[in-house]
Amino acid sequence: MPSLSVSEFKATCLAVLEDVKKHKKRVLITKRGKPIAEIIPYESTPKQSSLKDTVLFVGDIVSPVAEKDWEASQ
Repeated sequence: MPSLSVSEFKATCLAVLEDVKKHKKRVLITKRGKPIAEIIPYESTPKQSSLKDTVLFVGDIVSPVAEKDWEASQ
């Protein structure tokens, strides 16, 4: 993974971002030799499909579950 000092990144920011986008490579940004940030290419997430009409209701969905099994604390 290539690395750039923060001053080099500041001077060539737009070109670095275009390079990351084009070549899908990460770039490490350093300050005084220590890593401070990493530029990574954006990966879009697949669109989630709708869950409409995928649920099947069985029985009463309003009454409490296992009401007979619960006891009130005293």
